[in-house]
Amino acid sequence: MMENYDVIVIGGGHAGIEAALACARLKKKTMLLTLSIRNIGKMPCNPSVGGPAKGIVVREIDALGGQMPVTADRTALQFKMLNSAKGPGVRALRVQSDKIAYGKMMQDVCLHQAHLTVFEGMAVRVCVEKDRITGVMLRDGSFIPARIVILTAGTYMAGVNMISDEVKPGGPDLEETTGDLSASLREAGLRTFRLKTGTPPRILTSSIDFSKTKYEPGTDAFICFSETTQSIRPFSEQVPCYLTYTTPETHEIILANLMKSSMYSGVVKGVGPRYCPSIEDKLVRFSDKPRHLLFLEPESLSMDTTYVQGFSTSLPRDVQERMVHTLPGFENCIIKKYAYAIEYDAVDPLQMKPSYENKYIENLFTAGQVNGTSGYEEAAGQGIMAGINACRKLDGKEPLVFGRDEAYIGVMTDDLTGKGTLEPYRLLTSRAEFRLLLRHDNAEQRLIGYGREAGLISDARYEAYLAKRDAVDSLRTHLKNTNFLLDEEPLHTYLAEIGYETDEHRGIDGEELLKRPKVSSARLLQCLNEESNARICEQLDIEVKYEGYINKAKREAKKMRAMDDIRLGMGFDYDAVDNLSLEGRQKLKKYMPATIGQASRISGVNPADIAVLLIAIRQQKGKTA
Repeated sequence: MMENYDVIVIGGGHAGIEAALACARLKKKTMLLTLSIRNIGKMPCNPSVGGPAKGIVVREIDALGGQMPVTADRTALQFKMLNSAKGPGVRALRVQSDKIAYGKMMQDVCLHQAHLTVFEGMAVRVCVEKDRITGVMLRDGSFIPARIVILTAGTYMAGVNMISDEVKPGGPDLEETTGDLSASLREAGLRTFRLKTGTPPRILTSSIDFSKTKYEPGTDAFICFSETTQSIRPFSEQVPCYLTYTTPETHEIILANLMKSSMYSGVVKGVGPRYCPSIEDKLVRFSDKPRHLLFLEPESLSMDTTYVQGFSTSLPRDVQERMVHTLPGFENCIIKKYAYAIEYDAVDPLQMKPSYENKYIENLFTAGQVNGTSGYEEAAGQGIMAGINACRKLDGKEPLVFGRDEAYIGVMTDDLTGKGTLEPYRLLTSRAEFRLLLRHDNAEQRLIGYGREAGLISDARYEAYLAKRDAVDSLRTHLKNTNFLLDEEPLHTYLAEIGYETDEHRGIDGEELLKRPKVSSARLLQCLNEESNARICEQLDIEVKYEGYINKAKREAKKMRAMDDIRLGMGFDYDAVDNLSLEGRQKLKKYMPATIGQASRISGVNPADIAVLLIAIRQQKGKTA
């Protein structure tokens, strides 16, 4: 028998890394159990981190003390701020990653982390006695005892690779897989279901004629995920991406061979991702579109390959050859790796508490694609929460659970545990009711206190945050106390530049000026011949210009919070509540919401049902008073 561990994390993907590092950094004796050390931090799909909503999750992970943002900054080939011309509620950072450098850094971090043992082996069973975790069984028959197990197996549980009717067992890139692990979960009484995802072909970069594509540079500014990042790859050294489109010839080839696709031939049993469909699925679902946009992304400085995002498929290799060569710039291209689909087992997330602990097996936590999600960022966000809450469970503390108004991680957690999913779940800005509160710029402000209380944020890091907040507040006070004369230079010229022409001789304080569209605090300081800090100024600009909207969102969030504070719990007897609608009763019994707020967000549970539940809760309290 091996030595006992506080926590065993199964899987070295993005969820497993964050879970294992969080536990080890909180000084728990932790094992990261992986099939191969070289696959820790692997990017089997797109070589990037961030994007709409996802990039804000990475910022939230940084505020909690996680690793993904640090590694993403360090190994990025390009930094790009998306939606920069739009409001702050939808702005998000995306970096093009060097997938080889990213994985190597993650491996190095894990191998040198105190309190963390990295062990190569295949878990084939989570061992349970009396509905409580006891440890993990390996393929060689050895048993590793543990107080807590965090399952982050990704797409490796009963994985199947598919190209047309060619079906082979395996995880990403036909790596080892096992059906025994998910079988042991079902033996323990848990529900699993099949999901499907896929990847596009990888093309020899030197064989692409980029002159026929559109050049896509990054953003020429100091932008990053982690507040600890001091420098990034200079803009002049960043690697560009490119855009191209499918053509009528591409569509003709795909549609003529549709039934050869794994998805349309009946080979695929699982449900694919709605928001990242295969190219053949796009053509069927969006038949009115004459062309589809494709992003060409470099994979690594050490690889001469390009990832064709948006061109995922499971069509046969010969068809892939023909369809790829119809793309502008790809007439003479060479495919280095063919596209494929992958199907795998996931655990129904409705069986999970908001703490990421299973409702039915004590001390079993799950995180990442095993919970039915897609995306590196969603996985990492779940991983750090599972790691934090596993440690809090061991320490006898209440779990850390974010509200929908506090973090995108909170939105994702509530969606998974309150609504479940039947397809690979992806975070979107449209899923968040309060996205103006959940911004890229204020992630640290929202969550660093939680990260510090959890034990993953150092005193020095927290002091740096407080200094930044003091600087923002001081700048606001300074502008508020400064009187600007509208007809005096250089302010008069600056205001005319941005559309405010006036010869009026009157004064106005800087804070009032800043509320006007296009006016920036950096330029106001320039008018005073004072130096400015770009990040401090940007933060103040957002807080002042959107203050009214932000305060309104906070009031709405407070109302929702009141509903989320009214608990229902697993043992609530909905059959004993009169006057619930038939559909409402069925949905409530199926989803077993933790709170009234969660119940109100279930499709099919109407406002009248919520009113009936509130009366029932008050009556119960009256009986126990």
